[in-house]
Amino acid sequence: MTPTVPTTSGPAPGPVATAAASLLTTAAVAAALGRAGAGPRRLERTNFHGRTVSLRGGVGVAAGATAAGACAGGFRYHAGEPVGAAAVAAVTAVTAAGAAGLVDDLDAGAHDGAVPAKGLKGHLAALRRGHVTTGALKVAVIGGGALVAGGLLAHARRHDGAVRAVADAATGAVVIASWANLHNLLDLRPGRALKAAVLSSAPLLADRRPESAASRALAAGVLGATAAALPEDLGETTMLGDTGANALGALVGAALAAHPSRPLRAAAAITGTGLVLASERISFTRVIENHPLLSAVDRLGRRAP
Repeated sequence: MTPTVPTTSGPAPGPVATAAASLLTTAAVAAALGRAGAGPRRLERTNFHGRTVSLRGGVGVAAGATAAGACAGGFRYHAGEPVGAAAVAAVTAVTAAGAAGLVDDLDAGAHDGAVPAKGLKGHLAALRRGHVTTGALKVAVIGGGALVAGGLLAHARRHDGAVRAVADAATGAVVIASWANLHNLLDLRPGRALKAAVLSSAPLLADRRPESAASRALAAGVLGATAAALPEDLGETTMLGDTGANALGALVGAALAAHPSRPLRAAAAITGTGLVLASERISFTRVIENHPLLSAVDRLGRRAP
């Protein structure tokens, strides 16, 4: 039996308002950090071209993604309300992902030992040896936030059985956590993670059904944050880092997990998990560079070496 979807108590801001809130917040926070003087020097990194870039772009995206979640629910929450639940779920997931990423960015591997752990397998291996890396901390924090978010979304759908509710909550958690991690894995070249976020979220805007309002609003928030961050990211002035990539990926995951289609949510969970696991053995950069279409999209708008 398909779970019933309760009606909302009032109109929530639409996709345009959510996108605007996300865009303006992203731009304002990134710009404020750029004017802050000596403080943001901790956010400076050297990218793959040897250029100095700032992680302020990622902090701005994390703030914008959080604003998108809050705006999507009209800054309110009523128990059992789909749009309100999705908003709180998104804010929870994005905040956890962004905070965990910021710890990792500021730590810069200092707690990972002489040889920093790489990939999920590396962090889990270090954990088995009794060494807690910042990567392992990220897995725990992002996973915890995803679990809470998945539970909120499942509760709002009002399943008629505990098994279905638990399965729905677990699926939502996997979607959010895996897509947060996936976007972090893609953030190896300017604009790549941002473009992936657009390609993943834009199709959700085409679903005009009332029960898709939450998913649509969160997807619009992804586009707003991306629009604000993309120019400087492609120009190699800023970069997302773990803070921005994890937060943006969590918002993409929340948009997918909030969608009313069970098959779509299951497909998102399988796709996200499969790509994360594949990254342990396959270089995404190599795959992209060896595929003409993917390479063209990846290089589009990027600053010349």
